[in-house]
Amino acid sequence: MNVHIIQHEDFEAPGAYLEWAVSRKHAVTFSKVYLGQPLPETVTNIDLLLIMGGPQSPDTTIEECPHFDAKAEIDLIQNAVKNNKAVIGVCLGSQLIGEALGASFENSPEKEIGVFPIQLTADGITDPKINHFGSELAVGHWHNDMPGLTAKSKILASSKGCPRQIISYSDLVYGFQCHMELNPEVAELLIAIDEEFLSTNTKHQFVQNPDTIRSFDFTEMNRKLFDFLDKLEAAYQEKQS
Repeated sequence: MNVHIIQHEDFEAPGAYLEWAVSRKHAVTFSKVYLGQPLPETVTNIDLLLIMGGPQSPDTTIEECPHFDAKAEIDLIQNAVKNNKAVIGVCLGSQLIGEALGASFENSPEKEIGVFPIQLTADGITDPKINHFGSELAVGHWHNDMPGLTAKSKILASSKGCPRQIISYSDLVYGFQCHMELNPEVAELLIAIDEEFLSTNTKHQFVQNPDTIRSFDFTEMNRKLFDFLDKLEAAYQEKQS
């Protein structure tokens, strides 16, 4: 399987997604746009397109962030969906998927940073790719916004701070507002960017301090993400046969 990862910032690393791809011996390529690396010109050689998060929003302009071209990424996502590729968006990536499918992103009711439980919806409990998460699962969060919904999309999981945590846009296209890729290394990268805010926050109820985030064991969350990715790969391969 050929996995292509769009990474917007060095601190928004793919973490467990990359660990999964390497462990399954998949070929991995990157567009590290913060380093000026280009997006793919075609999706022909891509099986799974993974769009990571970032501090940008889908409406961030090139003037505001020269290395982030939202329209180009949206065009690539549309091409991948049209060609029946597997597509996963994380945080900003999930919002870009919604935009590519005609659904505008929105502000989340609450800022969420840290580790908080998500609850599977009725659609989530019956979704064969994520029902192994159980009715509730503690996962990582680092966001202000949330992805838009299309007429065919299904909300599979929500949290107390955000009603759209995992969205199925189709059998092969999923948006994760939450960050199940977090591991100790990626968490440290993110904490380093926001440590002063995290240490002094008194306003936001769903924002944890750095020590609380560091104390979390990400193992189970990562393992359940691996299982989801295995199921997504199997569904993709079945459609190719």
